[in-house]
Amino acid sequence: MPRPNRFYDVIRIGPVRVGTFNNGRGQIKHTAACTAPDCGFSTEHGNRSAAELAARTHRCTV
Repeated sequence: MPRPNRFYDVIRIGPVRVGTFNNGRGQIKHTAACTAPDCGFSTEHGNRSAAELAARTHRCTV
């Protein structure tokens, strides 16, 4: 049974959290996800700077 994804190097930029994880194929991926209730914003990127840029430019509509 595969191990669940574990996030590390997590930072918070406003309401958005940016974290790094290893996917099931052994690749390192970076995600940005908004923690505001009912927002639903999340993105996955191949490099950390893109995930941080998405977090900085996200504007919550909720």
